[in-house]
Amino acid sequence: MRATKGAARRQSKKRLFKRAKGYRGGRGKLTRTVKETLVRSGAYAFRDRRVRKREFRRLWITRLNAACRMNDIRYSEFIHGLKKAGIEMDRKTLSEMAIHDEASFKTVVDKVKEALAA
Repeated sequence: MRATKGAARRQSKKRLFKRAKGYRGGRGKLTRTVKETLVRSGAYAFRDRRVRKREFRRLWITRLNAACRMNDIRYSEFIHGLKKAGIEMDRKTLSEMAIHDEASFKTVVDKVKEALAA
């Protein structure tokens, strides 16, 4: 009697197709293509989890630069002044502060300017 994988094959295919749900054409219907697509999508997901962190940092820096220039200071000077003043806030927090709470951001900028002048 010829041995087939039977239930095990069906289960493994079911798992694959479940992960490929929503893919178009053969990418969601053909076993070999589904496997290739899932490998590639996993690689992109792994890579882009790191890329997302870079992109957000770039966004925060851009926002901070704009907010700093509205307060007559350059971004690089602002960061240097933060270190000098001993203010340990990350760029994400500062960016949110610049957007939603301009008054407190202004006080931080003033302290930075004092530290730079001293």
